[in-house]
Amino acid sequence: MSFPGPGRAASNRGRGDPMEPRPPPAKKFKTSLSGQRRDHAFIQEREQQRRGLPIYRVRGKLIGQLRQLDTAIIIGETGSGKTTQIPQYLYEASIGRQGVIAITQPRRVAAISLAARVSEEKNTELGTLIGYTVRFEDLTSAESKIKFLTDGMLLREAMGDPLLRRYSVVILDEAHERTLHTDVLFGIVKAAQRKRKEFSKMPLKVIVMSATMDVDLFSRYFNRAPVLYLEGRQHSIQIFYTKEPQNDYLHASLVSVFQIHQEAPPSHNVLVFLTGQEEIEAMSRTCREIAKHLPQGSPQMSVFPLYASLPHLQQLRVFQLGQKDCRKVILSTNIAETSVTIPGIKYVVDTGMVKAKRYTPESGLEVLAVQQVSKAQAWQRAGRAGRQQSGICYRLYTEGEFEKFLNMTVPEIQRCNLASVMLQLLALRIPNILTFDFISKPSPDAVRAAIEHLELLGAVERKDNQIVLTPMGKKMAAFPLEPRFSKTLLLSPEFHCTEEILTIISLFSVDSVLYNPLAKRDEVHSVRKKFISSEGDHMTLLNVYHAFKNVGGHKEWCRENFVNSRNMTMVAEVRRQLRDICAKFGVQLESSRSDTGNIRRCLAHALFLNAAELQPDGTYATLDSRQPVAIHPSSVLFHCKPSYVLYNELLHTSKCYMRDLCVVDADWLYEAAPGYFGRKLKGAKS
Repeated sequence: MSFPGPGRAASNRGRGDPMEPRPPPAKKFKTSLSGQRRDHAFIQEREQQRRGLPIYRVRGKLIGQLRQLDTAIIIGETGSGKTTQIPQYLYEASIGRQGVIAITQPRRVAAISLAARVSEEKNTELGTLIGYTVRFEDLTSAESKIKFLTDGMLLREAMGDPLLRRYSVVILDEAHERTLHTDVLFGIVKAAQRKRKEFSKMPLKVIVMSATMDVDLFSRYFNRAPVLYLEGRQHSIQIFYTKEPQNDYLHASLVSVFQIHQEAPPSHNVLVFLTGQEEIEAMSRTCREIAKHLPQGSPQMSVFPLYASLPHLQQLRVFQLGQKDCRKVILSTNIAETSVTIPGIKYVVDTGMVKAKRYTPESGLEVLAVQQVSKAQAWQRAGRAGRQQSGICYRLYTEGEFEKFLNMTVPEIQRCNLASVMLQLLALRIPNILTFDFISKPSPDAVRAAIEHLELLGAVERKDNQIVLTPMGKKMAAFPLEPRFSKTLLLSPEFHCTEEILTIISLFSVDSVLYNPLAKRDEVHSVRKKFISSEGDHMTLLNVYHAFKNVGGHKEWCRENFVNSRNMTMVAEVRRQLRDICAKFGVQLESSRSDTGNIRRCLAHALFLNAAELQPDGTYATLDSRQPVAIHPSSVLFHCKPSYVLYNELLHTSKCYMRDLCVVDADWLYEAAPGYFGRKLKGAKS
């Protein structure tokens, strides 16, 4: 495989006015730092860094413009400093001090690390002047004036206060990612701003920020709001494309890594974008094996995986300074596109692929599948190089292929199940969810499918040609969970297993608590045998949690059993918060003790839409759409053939796999929704 030469280069800009319109190719990185008080020298150094950011040159002009505007769209190039500095500029200029300045992020890791960074820059303790709120974690206080939070958390706050009265400024950051919650927030914030003006309340300033975005779409949506451009790239990036299309992007990325390794100085580190944990672990092992057998005199190589379910301490290793004369190669999912800053990256290898959800309303199937990135994502990836010096990005696709990529990522609201969104909109008392002011409207079929989904769960009903929440639906909306999991919790008292259901749902509400390094596959399998339940993955995880509690969360036990102790501790905190919400609604907190049948029966009554049936030929098909599916190799049921199973999600790679499975009886499914399953279950009684 070879590259013909650089394609379009993201070059250094001129030294003109940084506020002039310029299309940005990439996006800002973020760093996770502590929020402790520092000595005077450190404070001075941090202030110098702030003054060295490109945005500082236009600070006065920017503050003057934002003071005058109700709404602004800010496009900031990579490294401009917009995310960390604009909230501080507003606060320092007393803009919005009558309330709280909110900055939303699509990912919790970004909200937390940004709050820590800004708190450090302001030399305050995290949780005082600057705080953050993410799902199941709130580090704010009465004195917090700058608050970083996930878009989902601001949306939940709007359910209690649609006017968002406590906020004077809402900054919607990373708008180009077009997550489900961000798109809904656009409509909620726009309506809150209008209503506060109508009711003569404290005005709400709205700032939409991004690195790459469909500027015209956003400006039109926010009533022709002006667009401000910030210059920010400090180093050039060369882009190289392949001469020919690559049939195997994994092999191509491996070849690219070792071409770089043989030719570039060892101080130049490499970041490779892959699609998931299994690919990353497999390639990590291959890279290490090849590196061992390179000719004498070749540079050393350290390979670091990076994905969401990796234990926190192992994630931190990618940020540490490497050994002298040893190249760092980081193999990452798209988490490195937006949520973390990895210093020292000179080379980026972009496979052009990503794992994303796809939903088909006709079949009701939501599948996680590997697909091409958009041009916007490709530019974000390229922008990871050249942070501290000029960089190079190798794209493992031709320039012709790149030109056929979508310009922007398809908004999540147009490619996922909308049941959760519909439930939230109804809880927000939106009079007609079919006419809600979406920036990009979902298909009518997707909206109808979501309403039917909620009807089957008993969350909504039709009254006077309106869709309204049932008493059950109002309770479901109070939980920060998918509707199916809220329903499971609320049903659990009927099956006397609320304590166990609380644990199971908490386990699936955090990143994976199990760590499965491929290099130690046999060892992992050996130590996990004692936890495995023939009833499926839900029961197996429940066994792991009980063992974790029995040893008091001992970290050495976690290491020996390949359990992520940080995530398991988070499970306990999530469980406590969900338990509090249950208590608020008077949900009886009973335990089924050793009766796992009751637990599985409860799961069947709420998750029945995710059921599959064993076929005569030994394969599986979903009960609703008859989609052929298979048990994922990671499941404890991989070598089993139960007649009926529930699954948490579908993953499409070489075939459509079911992940996180639970064995159930046909009779339980029929009990859960007799009208729905009467025609679908071969063995169901009529």
